Amino acid sequence: MPGLRSLRNRLALIFALIIVGAIGTIYLSVTPRLQASLTSQRVDQVLATSKQYTPDVGEALLLPPPKDRPTKKNGTRDDEKLIDNRDKAVRRIAERTGTEIIVMSKSPNGPFGVIDTTPDGGATATDVQPVTVQALDTGRPASDAIETANGRQAVAAQVIRIDGKDLNGKTIAGNYVAVFVNPLADVQGNVALIRRQVLIAGGIALVIAILAGYLVARALAARVKRLERAARKVAAGDFSQPIKADSDDELGQLAAAFDDMQAQLARLDRARKQFIANASHELRTPIFSLGGFLELLADEELDEDTRRAFLEQIRGQVDRMRNLSVELLDLSRLEAGALELRPEPTDVGQLAREVAAEFTPAASQHASDVTLHLRREPIELDCDPERVAQVLRILLDNALRHTPPGTDVEVTASRANGHVRLEVSDGGLGIKRQNMPHIFEPFFTSNEQAQGAGLGLAIARELAERMHGRLTVRSGPGKTTFALVLPA
Repeated sequence: MPGLRSLRNRLALIFALIIVGAIGTIYLSVTPRLQASLTSQRVDQVLATSKQYTPDVGEALLLPPPKDRPTKKNGTRDDEKLIDNRDKAVRRIAERTGTEIIVMSKSPNGPFGVIDTTPDGGATATDVQPVTVQALDTGRPASDAIETANGRQAVAAQVIRIDGKDLNGKTIAGNYVAVFVNPLADVQGNVALIRRQVLIAGGIALVIAILAGYLVARALAARVKRLERAARKVAAGDFSQPIKADSDDELGQLAAAFDDMQAQLARLDRARKQFIANASHELRTPIFSLGGFLELLADEELDEDTRRAFLEQIRGQVDRMRNLSVELLDLSRLEAGALELRPEPTDVGQLAREVAAEFTPAASQHASDVTLHLRREPIELDCDPERVAQVLRILLDNALRHTPPGTDVEVTASRANGHVRLEVSDGGLGIKRQNMPHIFEPFFTSNEQAQGAGLGLAIARELAERMHGRLTVRSGPGKTTFALVLPA
């Protein structure tokens, strides 16, 4: 459904379904239990009343029936007001208890018979017969809620055993059952009223829930929409509008995280543009230089020495472009996470000796000495030896490239506090304080006279982080130390 695609409509619908579920649970579960509980209480009340007034009913049974009134000694009938008959006595007890009373007896070989009953009752002898049978069979009180033509009734039956004479001296003996009956119409009426109130209150709550849910959902949807608009601007490359968190809830935290992401993307975008500009500049210079030398070589009047010098210049520019392309490829692979490490057990001390030996010719041309300070015992470490050697080559190359001729270089390897530390130190002039925060940035170089594109230290730092280590620097007048620290 198109309408349910909206967050506010779906949240309002969810609120409505929760209210409907709650109303349904109350209506279908709670009210039946309430009715059963009230019915049980009424049956218990009638049973308690029957226990209290059954002896009075037993005494009333000793009174004569209406057609057999007691007489005075002189043979005249007594005044009706002086001596009650059986029916009046039972009716008076019924009025006092607020119930209907049916008195039944069972002859030894016959069916039940009604001895006395109150007029206009809610139940008949046939209705109460199952309860009567239960009381007589068990000899104990019986109670239940029964359905009658006049509605549902609460019934309690008590057995009365009589062995005596009435006022006329007539012997009365046998088992009787006094059945107390009370209608449950008021209980059912109360339950019906509660059900109506539940439906009315539930309907009002449903309307309020839908309205409140819609308003809350609309507010949430507006906040989400704001994030959506910001995300589309970021996707289009617009990082100019920051997203401020407007609360401390989950959406506020999401907005704060989005703002951080936007700031990081803005920095990456600036770095990318700067990277492209610097790379273009670094490539354009040797390309223009190569073009110029090729035009000069096309001149047939050049002597052999000049031609040889031009070829050496071209070879140098080609080497510079090759190194730059390799460094750019390494840096892009590192930033993309595509560089695969192959760790293996490695003697870091021996690896440092081999890398230092590679720089013997370059050190000789620089009139410098590369001194090793290594322990005699092996320094074992699980690492990618090729990548560790690459970092050492970058540090040694920088030490020889950015220092005056004759500056000595030291290489140190040690293990301490669960880390292996490889240091390359030089005795040069040091790095200027204002340049320290930028030395690991791509294309940054503090010495414009030095050859190189300024990518070496950026690659070395990325390699160190990929190996879960770090690359640090300490510099001052007379000494600069770069340290590769790897977890042992």
